[in-house]
Amino acid sequence: MHKGRLEAFSDGVIAIIITIMVLEMKVPHGEEWSTLAPLIPVFVSYILSFANIGIYWNNHHHLLQATKRVDGRVLWANLHLLFWLSLMPFVTGWMGENHFAAIPVALYGVDLLMCGVAYTILVRALLAVKGQDPALAVAIGRDYKGRASLVIYLIAVAASFLAPQISMALYVAVAVMWFIPDRRIERELGRE
Repeated sequence: MHKGRLEAFSDGVIAIIITIMVLEMKVPHGEEWSTLAPLIPVFVSYILSFANIGIYWNNHHHLLQATKRVDGRVLWANLHLLFWLSLMPFVTGWMGENHFAAIPVALYGVDLLMCGVAYTILVRALLAVKGQDPALAVAIGRDYKGRASLVIYLIAVAASFLAPQISMALYVAVAVMWFIPDRRIERELGRE
């Protein structure tokens, strides 16, 4: 099965997700700087979510560039990832509108966690495709960064009920950790 359709569909869905997120930011009434102040939490949550979606898009692109083939399992695993990413506008808006209250921050973390789980499932599904380039498995390796992200998300979700600021700091830390695209794939495939 050719991967081009999977890439095009995923790119389209991710572009729509980003568009929905920006449309959720309501224009304030008034022309003074003070009218923007209530939007600061919404804008901060938007920046974090935009960065996270960009990170997924970037790493998804690198992953599929290293992929020779896809199958039905990969298609479903990819849809699973897109499902959790598509919830990002909702949890982003809820968190920002409620000024980083505990439950919205926790739900935001659950969505980030599930995006991470779904991405891990997608990687495993790609590795299981018959005829896949063995260099992909070598490039993925033990995926310490991916596993660490999931653990940090779990800690952040639990911490949100004690101190949502700690959770937000952890969400930012994971984003910073992934901000530079994962070079393992490029490095391994560059050796061929």
